[in-house]
Amino acid sequence: MIGIALHDIRSMTAGELAALLEQMGQPKYRAKQLYKWLQQGVASYEQMTDLPKSLREKLAAECYISAPRIVERLCSSIDETKKYLIEMHDGDLVEAVLMKYNHGYSVCISTQVGCRMGCVFCATGRSGYSRNLTPSEMLGQITAIRDREQVRISNVVLMGMGEPLDNYDNVLRFLELVSDTEGVCIGQRHISVSTCGLVDRIEQLIELRPQFTLSVSLHAP
Repeated sequence: MIGIALHDIRSMTAGELAALLEQMGQPKYRAKQLYKWLQQGVASYEQMTDLPKSLREKLAAECYISAPRIVERLCSSIDETKKYLIEMHDGDLVEAVLMKYNHGYSVCISTQVGCRMGCVFCATGRSGYSRNLTPSEMLGQITAIRDREQVRISNVVLMGMGEPLDNYDNVLRFLELVSDTEGVCIGQRHISVSTCGLVDRIEQLIELRPQFTLSVSLHAP
């Protein structure tokens, strides 16, 4: 079995998909085809028309595709900002926001369902913590909004529901996926991670010498 949860196929890197398909006896180019479809945000294997039916059936039996969907969309009457309520495969709901700037579109996404940090100014914290979002669920917020609005998203902010550094491993995996040049391709210099200040995790990040921006809330507990 491969390190990341095998059944969540959209959370797997291109290299892990290649290893998975090699185990299934598939030629190397099949992994590139599969990865392209997953990065496009397809919701089912049936949409992957250039993959053999036998492979699609085998993948469907072993791996699910996380495909978050927009269930509510609110548009600002002042500017072009849009707010979304997005449903995960298990029915959990998170929020995301699309903002238009002179340099392009920026999306603010959630990293957890709820939050356990308890910041007094934050409504999410008062609602309690449910679970971490997977890398694919974070990525899926971006692709769902991109496909709904038919725009190119150039910047990402992790400042929606949840504390990103409390979901450390999944956030790092998401950053790897979203910045992949063969996928959504949003460079880490165009990504900002907002934290209430988890010192141990910040120290770990410093050792990784990340290219993304780390923002620390001055009003956190």
